[in-house]
Amino acid sequence: MNTDQKNLPVAVIGAGPVGLAAAAQLIERGERVVILEGGSAVGHSVRKWGHVRMFSPWSYNIDAAARRLLEISGWDEPCGKELPTGRDIVEKYLEPLASIDAVASSLRLSHCVISVTREGLDKVRSHGRAERPFVIRTLDAAAKLTSYRAKAVIDASGTWETPNPLGADGLCVPGEDRVSSHIDYGIPDIAGSRRGDFAGAHTLVVGSGHSSFNAILDLLRLKETQPETTVSWAMRKAKLGNTFGGGSADALPERGELGQKVRAAVESGAVNLLNPMAIDRLSQATVDGKIMVDAIVAGSSLALEVDRIVVTTGFRPNLEFSREIRLRIDPALECAEKLGPLIDPNEHSCGSVRPHGAAELAHPDPGYYIVGMKSYGRAPTFLLATGYEQVRSVVAEISGDHEAAARVELKLPETGVCSLSEPVEVAKESRCGETELATLPVVPAVEPGSRCCG
Repeated sequence: MNTDQKNLPVAVIGAGPVGLAAAAQLIERGERVVILEGGSAVGHSVRKWGHVRMFSPWSYNIDAAARRLLEISGWDEPCGKELPTGRDIVEKYLEPLASIDAVASSLRLSHCVISVTREGLDKVRSHGRAERPFVIRTLDAAAKLTSYRAKAVIDASGTWETPNPLGADGLCVPGEDRVSSHIDYGIPDIAGSRRGDFAGAHTLVVGSGHSSFNAILDLLRLKETQPETTVSWAMRKAKLGNTFGGGSADALPERGELGQKVRAAVESGAVNLLNPMAIDRLSQATVDGKIMVDAIVAGSSLALEVDRIVVTTGFRPNLEFSREIRLRIDPALECAEKLGPLIDPNEHSCGSVRPHGAAELAHPDPGYYIVGMKSYGRAPTFLLATGYEQVRSVVAEISGDHEAAARVELKLPETGVCSLSEPVEVAKESRCGETELATLPVVPAVEPGSRCCG
């Protein structure tokens, strides 16, 4: 890396929890940073699930370097075992962090990244790649193109904007695009701003993870005051197995209770369970505007008429803007290649992921890292604390502190985030007390919409 390149900033793509944690780590190490966020405010994607309550308490959702920056500003840290909503994360954590001068001066909102490349080199050319800075091109709200030069790139853009389509084959089912106004991907605000769309309607929820649980329970609460509300639930699984989770044995009580409530609703007949179900086609009825769902359920044809569909089948990474970067991607999961075997849902019950950092996240183009939810590609689970450990290690490597980059500062259970393993203890810092041993629960993806064992 030449002198000019060393003096360039590190570009962080995305101003969500992991992106701002990366920025905090960089600022703490005295690195220059530019944060490129496609939305008009920090936590753009988190705001879209702001109504959803997380399973993990505040102590596991705050990055250590971010906490230290916030403490200097006199921030009042949320304490105790309170479970924040997405809105709480934005208002009580991300917005205060973004208002700190060192972060605010580095933040570029409404700057959607459309391409990343090596200066003057396409993907094919090899000679001198490592000596060329990265060039990140963005498009702002006024359709103005801007280019940023950087010595390294940390892509924390997440996967929320690219949900999986409805088809079991990974494709949109025929007719999905034509009835898109009747489909929600993720967890819509059924009990709040979207209540009018679902009250008294027949909704088909597709998926088998905790996002589907949230949607189903919201619909059932709506049914208490709007008895005409009907809930059908479709999943691809033939056997329910551990679909409903560990109940009272779950390390996170809220998560365990969620699954048991859904189990009870299915057993009582309040929810019409359809499994295994594969949807073949969607079409709109000409008379009443309802959606006709043609599917195969347990080997037999089914024609189902519904008003709305909620798709909770997970997300996938958008790798298009890094097309000119040399990446090392797992061919099945589209995650960092070295993580693939550890989180492959074909081999693991949601994966048994050892702590990892810069070494596992490195790509053939030195200085380019994909972190956070996007680093897991299509894998169904992700732990926010894992994302914070990722960026701590990556930033240490970028700063030349190879010893810190290789060091593991987070201990995760060997059996993975969806097992019923015993929790582990990790050191944590908190304004609620001195440095202490904190019990790390066995927690699922903290970005609602990702699937757990689904």
